[in-house]
Amino acid sequence: MTDQLKPNVAMKMVLNGKEHIITFEELTLSNNLAQEALVSLLIKKQLIDGQELLDEISRIRKERYHTEPEQ
Repeated sequence: MTDQLKPNVAMKMVLNGKEHIITFEELTLSNNLAQEALVSLLIKKQLIDGQELLDEISRIRKERYHTEPEQ
């Protein structure tokens, strides 16, 4: 198998004696789906609203990716 055809392996799992390869793409998709489901439930149950979530994402983004102004 050439390097281009090898999966980008994130982890390997053994289930019922059989090895399963999980790629970074599959792991990312799984995490995104779980996050989307959680956000949907929080909004549906009116524990948060959409704008509150967007505001918090913006606040965290500014904290984590703060850049110094050019001088």
